[in-house]
Amino acid sequence: MIREIRTGLVSQGRPPATAPDQRLFRLTDYWLVGDTIECLNENSAMQNVFSTRHNDLPDELPLFPLTGAVLLPNGQLPLNIFEPRYLNMVLDALAGPRLIGMVQPLPGTESDLPELHLTGCAGRVVSFNETRDDRLLIVLGGVCRFDIVKELDARRGYRQSVVNWERFAHDLDQERDLDLEKKGLLDSVRRYLEQRNLSVEWEVLKDLEIPELVDTLGCSLPFSPREKQGLVEALILRDRYDLVSALCEFGTTSLAEASPRPQ
Repeated sequence: MIREIRTGLVSQGRPPATAPDQRLFRLTDYWLVGDTIECLNENSAMQNVFSTRHNDLPDELPLFPLTGAVLLPNGQLPLNIFEPRYLNMVLDALAGPRLIGMVQPLPGTESDLPELHLTGCAGRVVSFNETRDDRLLIVLGGVCRFDIVKELDARRGYRQSVVNWERFAHDLDQERDLDLEKKGLLDSVRRYLEQRNLSVEWEVLKDLEIPELVDTLGCSLPFSPREKQGLVEALILRDRYDLVSALCEFGTTSLAEASPRPQ
């Protein structure tokens, strides 16, 4: 649901208008304008009647290789699709189970056909919007992670592979780890963002369930591609919770140590 925010009514899938000197940072369902992250929609990434079930998972999956953009089971990922091959991919997905596999290229293999990490996460197209300049603005909702078994011949310009879901089948279950403390995680995130002069609508984050909170932060905070891949491969929710917290604490400490000190 799009709602009016301080910068005015925002079109679905588009960021608010910004001045040239304003920074824009996306936190899944939040846009940062200047130094404040504002809520764009209230759609939940948690399971509902439209959610993909285990029996619905296909043996083959289209792949979208993108460095620094990862998806986690309870997170969401907005994408701006404009290359013809990836427009084909999205249109084919919409005609089928709506699933797309997000996977990062291996470091140092940036090319038209980079080598890939062997573990990614499938997302379901939960919303899309066509533009007049031939783009598709889509949102993927995290479904389940997968291991690449074998890459297949390209289809209509985009890559696809045989995948195995077994190692991460628990992603389809609602993980409710009540032992995980929300306040401690949010405190770590607060320090991390303050060091970078970023802020969020904390009351909104506090209302998220732990699975949504952990995976939203993991998808969206400005961690390195290597750190984000670690989150993709972290087996269970508790591991991702611990890693997000550790990355925030380490990022806060390292940035503070690197800051110039008064003489």
